[in-house]
Amino acid sequence: MKKDCKILVTKNGPFMVSGNLPLAKEIAVVGSDGNPTKWKRGEKYTEKDNYALCRCGKSCNKPFCDGTHIKINFDGTETASKKKYIEKADKISGPDLDLTDSQDLCSATRFCHRSGGTWNLTKNSDNPKSKEIAIQEACDCPSGRLVCWDKKTGKPTEPKFEPSIGLIEDPGANVSGPLWVKGRIPIESADGSRYEIRNRVTLCRCGESRNKPFCDGCHIEAEFRDDDNNDKGRSKKNKSC
Repeated sequence: MKKDCKILVTKNGPFMVSGNLPLAKEIAVVGSDGNPTKWKRGEKYTEKDNYALCRCGKSCNKPFCDGTHIKINFDGTETASKKKYIEKADKISGPDLDLTDSQDLCSATRFCHRSGGTWNLTKNSDNPKSKEIAIQEACDCPSGRLVCWDKKTGKPTEPKFEPSIGLIEDPGANVSGPLWVKGRIPIESADGSRYEIRNRVTLCRCGESRNKPFCDGCHIEAEFRDDDNNDKGRSKKNKSC
């Protein structure tokens, strides 16, 4: 972990990022069946020791905050549970894999839909190909909703990430997605407490999530796009999902 890196969720304001965390676009590549199959790295931003990322979804300088949250009286009240992932997750058992699933964390990126879905693949994990795809799909889930566990070792299969933040782009849904927080970066609540430190989570940046500060997929219905940095574009995104 980068020394002293963290993300602070400010009260009704932006995410304050410290610790010189890299920031770049992460693009979901859509396959022939219309579902995402892999991630592609996009534009990288100039590294800074500290920066503020928009949380209300209305900044004219996205992904960065420009103070618009004050003008629109943004309600950024944190509603997410601070329970540990494993305490909230359901468990699906298969022959060679177990799958844990915390539905409240779903960011609707749809990597789990391919080849019949991660759940069915887990139940058929004695098939080497099904097992391989199930693990890949779970690891591609940016929110960490889905985690595959090896039944022989009892250990989770997690992608190896250096601490960084991704700005998800979802061409399949024609929207910009959440902030993809990778590499066990501490996330501090506005009240001073901390959320569980995890290898991967997604934070809402459209302002519409009902599970703030985490993404719940509302950016799709809100038609959120971070390249729509103008007043005309913002006016149509005031609806709630």
